[in-house]
Amino acid sequence: MSDRPFLGILLMLGFCVLAPLGDAMAKLLGDDLSVGFLVFVRFAIQAILLLPLVWLFKYPLPSGARLLRLTALRTALHIAGITLMFSSLQFLELADAIAIAFVMPFIMLLLGKVYLNEHVGPHRLVACGVGFIGTLLVVQPNFVEVGLPALLPIGVAVVFALFMLVTRKIAKDVDPIGLQALSGVMAVPVVGTALLMFPSTPLFATHPIVGKAWILLLVLGGLGTIAHLLMTWSLRFAPSATLAPMQYLEIPIGTVIGYLIFKDLPNGMAAIGICITVAAGLYIILRERAISRRPAASPAL
Repeated sequence: MSDRPFLGILLMLGFCVLAPLGDAMAKLLGDDLSVGFLVFVRFAIQAILLLPLVWLFKYPLPSGARLLRLTALRTALHIAGITLMFSSLQFLELADAIAIAFVMPFIMLLLGKVYLNEHVGPHRLVACGVGFIGTLLVVQPNFVEVGLPALLPIGVAVVFALFMLVTRKIAKDVDPIGLQALSGVMAVPVVGTALLMFPSTPLFATHPIVGKAWILLLVLGGLGTIAHLLMTWSLRFAPSATLAPMQYLEIPIGTVIGYLIFKDLPNGMAAIGICITVAAGLYIILRERAISRRPAASPAL
């Protein structure tokens, strides 16, 4: 399939709009429904939407012991990451939670250096340090206000960095729709069992669903599923180096959505931290693009 960069950019833009919208739905529902129940609905709708596509269009599901083990690990990380994100939204403004979670690219870079023996030169290490400083500026005012829950998005970043590393290991061997359909099927019984076993805990408590909550739940599951499909499809039409900088649009889009729905805006220090985090992340991405264009013999810096 030939590259169609403009289409890829449009698809990624759709992801950057739908993903924070889905998080906003979780934040709206978080006052009345437990995080565990929201995660259950999120994966249940993913399975319901994608399994018919697998059946109709014959998308292959992951098979074989290795792929099934890695798919199960990826699903467990996905459950943990979404649980942490939805939990953080009960305490933090939408834009702040998304901005703190965007420490993930820096964590991935460091994990690649430590566990995959990838070369990471001094320029990118310095950028990682600057990015962490920006993240701390976003965390600090939130930590003063809500305490330890302000660190939940950092947990999101760590979990999703591992999630992306696992995905990288199997991406070439599986169909993305089949992979996400199977992940939904795997996640539903796991989260459903937790709901049945721990109904008295705040994380997995069940409450009556009334009024517009039914609609918001359907929107939550649909947005999450469609957003990840848009991101997957975007990579079919444009290289990741072209699309990666666009993911940082989630932060300003999340800020706008947070203001329109919740009337929230980051304070001065958090806003400065967001700008520093975005700048450091974009520098790393541009550095990666520049290095990838060099001859193979050139050392990465």
